[in-house]
Amino acid sequence: MHIRLERPEDAATIHALTDAAFDGMPFSDQTEARVIEGLRAAGALTFSLVATEADEIIGHVAFSPVTVNGEAVGWYGLGPVSVWPARQRSGIGQALIRDGLQRLRALGAGGCVLLGAPAYYRRFGFENDPGLYEVGAPPGAFQCLTLNGPRPRGEVSFHPAFNVV
Repeated sequence: MHIRLERPEDAATIHALTDAAFDGMPFSDQTEARVIEGLRAAGALTFSLVATEADEIIGHVAFSPVTVNGEAVGWYGLGPVSVWPARQRSGIGQALIRDGLQRLRALGAGGCVLLGAPAYYRRFGFENDPGLYEVGAPPGAFQCLTLNGPRPRGEVSFHPAFNVV
């Protein structure tokens, strides 16, 4: 498996992969692929990484800037992360996340936030901190990971592309 930055010709496959990965998931509103497209169109993808095997895309993860109390503070959001259903639970998503977090560290990013299952994301060091929150997030689902420097306090906002309906 190889992890690389997305290329323009990857967009259609990333869309199909994301739709397939979230199809039927009870926590999903089925807008994840459109979120990625919105981030891409806005130039707001800090990293859009794909995992490939034999030159075929098997997984994807997006990282984009977030604000805290309306200000850019060098923190980023993780997600969506997608793996073809037949390949899930084989370490592809985990490898993509670890690679992306390492790239954020190298950038000097302060940290990363996400909405997701605490039992899964705890392995990467994510935790729930009531001092850093997203309004309306399901209890426990909003999590953060400090990478460099102090952790900010306040309300986190993801890019407007996440507000797809």
